[in-house]
Amino acid sequence: MRLTATICSLVILAPVLGLAQEAQQPEDTTAVAVRSSVTAQSYMVAAANPHAAEIGRAVLAEGGSAADAAVAVQLMLNLVEPQSSGIGGGAFALYWDASEGRLTTFDGREKAPMEATPEYFLGSDGEPVGWWDAVVGGRSVGVPGTLKLLEALHRKHGRTPWSALVTPTIEKAEAGFEISPRMAASIASAQERKLDLFEPTRSYFFNEDGTPKPEGTLLKNPDFARSLRLISEHGSAPFYTGAIAGDIVAAVRTEINPGILTLEDLAAYEVIEREPICVTYRAYEVCGMGPPTSGGLTIGQMLGMLEGFDLAGMGPGAEAWHLFAEAGKLAYADRGLYMADADYVDMPTEGLVNPDYLKSRAGLIDPAAAMESAEPGEPEWEETMLLSPDTQLERPGTSHFVVVDKHGDMISMTTTIETGFGSRVMTGGFLLNNEMTDFSRAPEADGKPIANRIEGGKRPRSSMSPTIVFQDGEPVLLTGSPGGSRIINYVAKSIVAILDWGMDPQEAIDMGHVVNRNGATDLEENTDAAALEEPLKALGHEVNVRNLNSGLHVIKIDGDTLIGAADSRREGVALGQ
Repeated sequence: MRLTATICSLVILAPVLGLAQEAQQPEDTTAVAVRSSVTAQSYMVAAANPHAAEIGRAVLAEGGSAADAAVAVQLMLNLVEPQSSGIGGGAFALYWDASEGRLTTFDGREKAPMEATPEYFLGSDGEPVGWWDAVVGGRSVGVPGTLKLLEALHRKHGRTPWSALVTPTIEKAEAGFEISPRMAASIASAQERKLDLFEPTRSYFFNEDGTPKPEGTLLKNPDFARSLRLISEHGSAPFYTGAIAGDIVAAVRTEINPGILTLEDLAAYEVIEREPICVTYRAYEVCGMGPPTSGGLTIGQMLGMLEGFDLAGMGPGAEAWHLFAEAGKLAYADRGLYMADADYVDMPTEGLVNPDYLKSRAGLIDPAAAMESAEPGEPEWEETMLLSPDTQLERPGTSHFVVVDKHGDMISMTTTIETGFGSRVMTGGFLLNNEMTDFSRAPEADGKPIANRIEGGKRPRSSMSPTIVFQDGEPVLLTGSPGGSRIINYVAKSIVAILDWGMDPQEAIDMGHVVNRNGATDLEENTDAAALEEPLKALGHEVNVRNLNSGLHVIKIDGDTLIGAADSRREGVALGQ
């Protein structure tokens, strides 16, 4: 097992190699560390934690594929960044197969239990229960998809034995790792939101006296190691049809807010390979995930509306950001009305990104004045439905990574358990998602159904936006971010900053955020974006200056050079050779 030995030795070095680039920022901090992009010639990985980035680099160094690295990175993230993602959640991935010249998307989104109905989150008074009341407990848990997605990636594109990719996280779980500043701050913050309500979550994250385990605590996870040993030997089978599945079903039967997920729900889960959503933007083709995520469509709409404006000539000032925010209003209006799981709801998917439709929508943008909010448009659609908009917005509790291997394969993957620490329910050493709260808790409004209502077996709408940009048929940029419903704005910003304004990836990531989700315009505090407050107000924007905590990871392919960057707002690093 030469590969495993090499990987493990490199993981031990992670604190040394990662700290030079690590921005140790807790959840509520917006200060951005000064760092530079990383260059490489052969392979690269950018991920949200140094341990995860190191394991990915080790896999790539031994000739592993981008799919192999994705398996190793995700499992390590589950251990060292459990508040954001893991095998108890779901994911979306774009995979570029260089040998075939083909882009595929993998849908590993969670699913509602088959017995779930649109009234799932209605209280005894017939009204939707409060959001946090819905989150905490087993009722918010959907059927996880991340592990099956990893297995599908490896089966199709893997070069390294599966067990060699799982073993390093097993060994790290048994030996322990030091709680990072960001994880410590997240634990302390989540205590106010009932993170300590259930066992074994309480014992894992809190001391015997009830205080949150602090930064630097050596945290071991033997339960996760035992789960991974089963997965190492048998793949995903124990998780979906075996011992781990039984533990999941038992765990969601919480005394408070119990769930209804069954063994049959787990056994029936399938990852779906879907065609990407691609839109032309200037000389590029921008490709992302289609439904059930709204990410690819909404980013495509924003870019399609902005294409008619000379953003490059304007530069990143108030004039351009005004247009960016207005495009966001229009795109989010369509998102709220039309977008959901297209396997369950008829959607005007092609019409939403039709160039003529987007040109007409762009015509609603006044360069000199902001609209208060936008109404949904009427894209071309063969099967029109009467729908009501869904105004519910996802919460941040997600991670993202990008990988390029020496064979030319690439992956952009966004992965989540929904809000930080998910449902607060833990079994087998991993947290279970609260993805059911990504559905609209109200099934209808004004007598019309909401597209993103709960239905048995349905996948909730997402904003996750893993993206790969092409020029002349070849990949030139990989990007993506966590951040709940703001992900779309974060990723669109990175694309505009790099393609239109010629920014270096790190410069593009670290530039202050401007976000609009069809309402007020949010500006990132303590950044250059905050200086836009008065100019945008003068154009009619309602402005909020606030914490906008993205986690962008980017790799730019410039000829034979890879240029990578990790968001300074979090602990991630970009590593390569």
